[in-house]
Amino acid sequence: MNGKLKKQLTKGEWNVGNIILVDEENSRVYFDGNKDNMVDNQLYVVGFDGGKITALTKISGTHKTSVSPNGKYFYDSHSDINTPGKLDIYDNNGELIRNLGNSKAKEFDEYKLGKAELFYIQTDDGINLPAMWVLPPNFNPNKKYPVLFAVYGAPGFVGVRNSFSGYLDRYFLSQSDIIYFEVDHRGSGYFGGKGKDFAHRNLGKWEINDYSEAVKWLRTKPFVDSTKIGITGGSYGGYVTCMALTAGADYFTHGVAEYSVTDWRLYDNVYTERYMDTPEENPEGYKNGSALTYANKYKGLLRISHGTLDDNVHMQNTIQLVDKLTNMNKHFELMLYPNERHGVRFPKWVHAQTEYVRFWYKNFLGKDFVNE
Repeated sequence: MNGKLKKQLTKGEWNVGNIILVDEENSRVYFDGNKDNMVDNQLYVVGFDGGKITALTKISGTHKTSVSPNGKYFYDSHSDINTPGKLDIYDNNGELIRNLGNSKAKEFDEYKLGKAELFYIQTDDGINLPAMWVLPPNFNPNKKYPVLFAVYGAPGFVGVRNSFSGYLDRYFLSQSDIIYFEVDHRGSGYFGGKGKDFAHRNLGKWEINDYSEAVKWLRTKPFVDSTKIGITGGSYGGYVTCMALTAGADYFTHGVAEYSVTDWRLYDNVYTERYMDTPEENPEGYKNGSALTYANKYKGLLRISHGTLDDNVHMQNTIQLVDKLTNMNKHFELMLYPNERHGVRFPKWVHAQTEYVRFWYKNFLGKDFVNE
């Protein structure tokens, strides 16, 4: 073994996820990836000769698999965006042997969840961004609905997946007549090394560009209330939210930002400089990637939340943005959680979550949230 390449087994504009099994006896490699659909995750097998790649899972969705040591069987934990997970055993030809369990209980349909849909939004320069929304259960195309973006958005991160999630925002708020929305920008994990190139020295630039393009797309829908386009996230998602309400103020009207970076000069160098280089090498990138730079553009309503003992994103980030907005006489909301770190934990989480929902009820629905 000398590290010299012997054979490339896969290639193309798609991602290999995990090597599941190297079957040396039968000269096969089992791996998962999204060869056939960007938002799916399927199990594949390819020979050591780099020949035909065969999909062993045949149902669209997200498959988490494990192959037996002899390569004869695999189990498959599978779900899609509207169907909770189930667990099956298959042979190595992808033929079902038996079902081991199904998490979709008979009561599932009684919850009357909104229907989730996957689709793509093409940017002005031709990039197809994977996106999804959950429409209210009693969706009426003749009504106007507010939209809430849920974001994390860090380079390489993937949010939109063809898999089931019980995430509170996704269904609770859609049952309250708010359209829940996600989109992955061009720097996300779906775009591989090219995506990382977009992020290099430009944190914040393409996130806000692509999210703003998604807003423009949403504005073309007659059932979208363009006066109520919200965004929310924590940590990097909080950073994106602050940027959206400042640099992207012409597109986003409301936001809840939690434990947010506001200036990359205040975050740890191991993470920041892998993308941005140093502040001395890239002063314009740091300036353009800071929400402080665009505080004068702020005109919506932003709630900023932070734990006073956050040892990851230091509260200095929030203080500096608060100072900027205050000096400009801008209206915003601030929620501090004493002795909390990077994210609010139980029991204060109950208060944080209640106030979070109350914010959207008040500003999107014009009514109070009754805490039961």
